[in-house]
Amino acid sequence: MIDTFKNTVLAGLGAASVSKERVREALDVLVAQGKITAAEAKAAAERIAAEGKKDFDVASAKVATRVKELVAYTDGEHVRKIRDLEARVAALEARTVKKKAKAS
Repeated sequence: MIDTFKNTVLAGLGAASVSKERVREALDVLVAQGKITAAEAKAAAERIAAEGKKDFDVASAKVATRVKELVAYTDGEHVRKIRDLEARVAALEARTVKKKAKAS
């Protein structure tokens, strides 16, 4: 599960990197066409980067919270299952002792 999570995060970072390159390319085209100035392109790139970082931080916080919830649930679920199994084993052992006592 950790490897899957790690690969998902890395894929997201890769997509962000590709998007950054595409934004730069698009802004460069607009500058070349004279539709915006280089200063406007730079300001737009900075704004887009800041928004992307904010979105990434929000998404990271959500993922971290969800992972903690899943780990807590999983840990609790395993503890409950172990206790249930221990109770079943104890009950079976008690029945075995009673059968042996009756047989004696």
